[in-house]
Order: sequence, then structure tokens, then C-alpha cells
Amino acid sequence: MGDTAAKHVRPSWDEYFMDIVDLVSKRSTCLRRQVGALIVKDKRILTTGYNGAPVGTRHCLETGCERERLGIPSGQRHEICRATHAEQNAIAQAAYSGTSVKDGTLYVTTQPCVLCAKLAINAGIVKIVFRGDYPDDLSMDLLKEAGVRVVKYTGPS
Repeated sequence: MGDTAAKHVRPSWDEYFMDIVDLVSKRSTCLRRQVGALIVKDKRILTTGYNGAPVGTRHCLETGCERERLGIPSGQRHEICRATHAEQNAIAQAAYSGTSVKDGTLYVTTQPCVLCAKLAINAGIVKIVFRGDYPDDLSMDLLKEAGVRVVKYTGPS
């Protein structure tokens, strides 16, 4: 029993939560990018979210991607997208259930855009851990200015 226990390696908290956001992202209905988000406080999961159309509306899987049809590059013209971003959905889910995310950590598969960064700041998120890059320098500038700790996760994927 000692040998088996010695070989068992538990994932770090960041690795554990990033593995979960990878799973959450698989629920995405976006045709361009599948993103998952998770808000944690005191090592407990508060809420999850993935990018997709608002509740009760048709998904991009059904309607097609308007941004793709119009040739809009990634990171631009967010208002032309049917989907709500994963981070927005995680924060909205917390609000829906009456759960405060103040002082929480947001784990996300991709660097937040400026819209999600502003929402996270105003929701009281104090730390963001993300893996993939996103073309939005303003989001990173605002997060830094607001004192939100941002960590680019480089562990196992």
C-alpha cells in the first residue's frame, strides 16, 4: 500500500480547476471558440459558465455564426455575437442563484476580453487564472489597474 500511495500525485488546485474548465468548455455552442469558466472561493466551486446563446434562444450551432459570415476578426465587434461569454455566464449564474463571487477566483480557458474583464472587476473577482491568449490588451491593462491578480496557467493541459 505504501508504494501505491507514494506514486499517487494529486493535482495542484490550479491544475484541478483548469481541468474542470476544460470540461465545462465542451458544453459551448460557439462555432469559433469553446470557452469554459469557473468561479472559486476558498477552494470551493461557486459557479460555472461556457459561451453560448442566452437561455431560451437558438444556439449558433442552429443559426450559424454571424461574425464568421461577416468576416469579423476575433476580438472585435462583440455586439454582433449571439453568445454570452463564459465569464459572463458564470457571473450571471451566480447572480441568478444569489451567490456572491466577491473575493473569488475566476478560472477560464482563454484570457478574458475587455467586456468580461470589466464585469469581473465590478463583480469583485480578485484573481484570474487563464490558459489561452486573446487579442485584447485593454482587458489586461484594466485588470492590472484594478489590482486583479492575473496568472497565465502553463501547467498540464
